[in-house]
Amino acid sequence: MFANCLHTIKSRISFPLLPTPAAAQLPLSPIHSAAAFLTCIAETMATAGKVIKCKAAVAWEPNKPLVIEEIEVSPPGPNQVRIKIVATAVCHTDLYRLLEDTSPEGFPTVLGHEAAGIVESVGPGVTELKPGDHVIPLFIGQCRECRFCKSPKTNQCVKAWAGTGNSAMAPEKSAFTCKGKHLNQFAGTSTFSEYTVVNDLAVAKIDPAAPLDKVCLIGCGICTGYGAAVNTAKVEPGSTCAVFGLGAVGLAAVMGCQAAGAKRIIAVDINPDKFEKAKVFGATDFVNPKDHSKPISEVIAEMTDGGVDFSLECVGNVGVMRSALESCVQGWGVSVIVGWTTLHNVSVRPLQMIAGRTWKGSVFGGFKGRDGVPPMVKAYMDKKLKVDEFITHTLPLDQVNDAIEMMKHGKCIRTVLNVSTE
Repeated sequence: MFANCLHTIKSRISFPLLPTPAAAQLPLSPIHSAAAFLTCIAETMATAGKVIKCKAAVAWEPNKPLVIEEIEVSPPGPNQVRIKIVATAVCHTDLYRLLEDTSPEGFPTVLGHEAAGIVESVGPGVTELKPGDHVIPLFIGQCRECRFCKSPKTNQCVKAWAGTGNSAMAPEKSAFTCKGKHLNQFAGTSTFSEYTVVNDLAVAKIDPAAPLDKVCLIGCGICTGYGAAVNTAKVEPGSTCAVFGLGAVGLAAVMGCQAAGAKRIIAVDINPDKFEKAKVFGATDFVNPKDHSKPISEVIAEMTDGGVDFSLECVGNVGVMRSALESCVQGWGVSVIVGWTTLHNVSVRPLQMIAGRTWKGSVFGGFKGRDGVPPMVKAYMDKKLKVDEFITHTLPLDQVNDAIEMMKHGKCIRTVLNVSTE
């Protein structure tokens, strides 16, 4: 415990062991450092190995507002980490689980999966993380040992997928209880809570200088869209692209297309209010399907002499998925499905594929979580990646339902919820 706290202090402040003129310029003195050290010890002693009572937004049943409750969070078990969540954003996948994919076996639950926080304690067998580490929890883990993790062809992990069932930790595995009932852990993360417990293979350690209320977005939306363009589609310099849907994921896809060197990026959305924001991320053309009587694929074909080289569907609508594919040029066009749905099947005329188009899927932008997230945080810190521009609102956790309503009605891009203080 002492060593963990000492590491924490050293990682946050740096001062020479011997007095030098530079030491006078430091914002924290050794006395302040000692105070922080003692605070770290006190906090760890107060909570490590014990059940924590904290605030969380609980979804008791589908299609109902979340309820702020006091829940109990168990200590981390073997190969688990308990994290103090500092900030979390509301993603459309949270709404999808609450409002669309409403199978009752998933409830009650604590939603949230796009977050950043600080390790509070670790369970037996955890070797790469310690209390005080700044981290981003991951809904797609990386064990680095299975054949999927060892393959450069995918970012999926057999061990992580089996551990979360791709959506939730079952009640008997959950660290959460409330009013005597076990709560499902959504996506293995459940970040609409002041504390959560996550498998260590689903935690990315990041630069402690990174602002947690900003880089939390890297935990889902930004990587998902940006990586779909760069890693999955492999957008090429000088190419033409179309991005369908201009939420956070779609805007990140636009940003990825620009970073890859696309010369023309067509932004498609039925909400024209989003076009100005898309321009910030690199979009060059804007199309509202409501302004046209013909299929959007025909509109794009006319704009691009037969279709775009790459298209990315970031809505989660099977009709839009088909339109995105048909908007690609025959012969070599590549379309990537990024949007999420489990409610409907998608269909397409075989000729679309026979003509040389390729249809691909992408999860978390093809990034291997533990290896891919830290470089994205570094890119943000080096001012090579936009993050702040996605955030349109900041609210306390108590106002999570307001954030959900804004997203439902297209009134925000990303709302960050302040959950705890650092």
